[in-house]
Amino acid sequence: MIPLSVLDLAPIAEGSSAREALQHSLDLAQHAEAWGYKRYWLAEHHNMDGVACSATAVLIGHVAGGTTRIRVGSGGVMLPNHAPLVIAEQFGTLATLYPGRIDLGLGRAPGTDGPTARALRRGPMATSEDDFPREVQELMAYLDDAKPGQAVRAIPGMGTQVPVWLLGSSLFSAQLAAWLGRPFAFASHFAPDMLLQALDIYRDSYKPSAEWPKPHAMVGVNVIAADTDAEAARLFTSIQQRFLGMQRGQRGPLPPPIDPAEMEAMWQPHEKHSVQRMLAASAVGSAETVREKLLALQKETRADEFIVAGALHAHGARLRSYELLAQAWR
Repeated sequence: MIPLSVLDLAPIAEGSSAREALQHSLDLAQHAEAWGYKRYWLAEHHNMDGVACSATAVLIGHVAGGTTRIRVGSGGVMLPNHAPLVIAEQFGTLATLYPGRIDLGLGRAPGTDGPTARALRRGPMATSEDDFPREVQELMAYLDDAKPGQAVRAIPGMGTQVPVWLLGSSLFSAQLAAWLGRPFAFASHFAPDMLLQALDIYRDSYKPSAEWPKPHAMVGVNVIAADTDAEAARLFTSIQQRFLGMQRGQRGPLPPPIDPAEMEAMWQPHEKHSVQRMLAASAVGSAETVREKLLALQKETRADEFIVAGALHAHGARLRSYELLAQAWR
């Protein structure tokens, strides 16, 4: 079986708080480590009432400090929001504190809305997404061994060789990851349309690097596992409601699940189609159902690794879902 990893946005459930969300993230990471998951990644988002992972590096340190073996990283840091040197120093510090356990996944979107993206930028000369390839290379250079006469160094950071991943939901990052000889993670858990095309481009044009002689493709997938298919379908309605809210321009805490029949009454046919399209890379059901769906997705994508998103309103149900998945996958 290919490895399973966890993608966490530190969801703030309706009726809960950011503090509880961060406590739940650490608790889930500790359980994921015990259940055999390979990585625990946290994704950068800003100005969203329903997620508490805006200070990604801080949260990675929180999780890494509360675990002992599992790799912890970003899925991802949105590089246009930051100076490459700052990210190199942050992740160089993390790698110094937790050697051999830190990953740095990079995305080129802002991870937020337009006004917030402008508030995050570094000033009037701030870079854009078009500068992403150059900034990725600059960041990688800071994490590499220092060169003779190098004027600017990341301390801590230089020489740490933190593994850099490229993340994306289109063809651009697939091409860049192949060109740089880096592992690639596709965000099919919310944007699956170009998944197979991106993976083909990545593998066909891959240029081996010393660190990664072969391509390594990680596929994002939503997994909601429960004791029965019916219970999993009910739990999945929290995510469906969140994505419906995104269609309507509404943000907020993660809502509690509802009966699937109520979900049918909530959305219009075109909204249902859009949400189902965004959530097409999902495995929802009992442990056996989820296992079969993931095996089919692995066969279709030839993924080297799955990274699993599974936001649920009740923390206990979320733990149970990841536990059932780990048991079924073994």
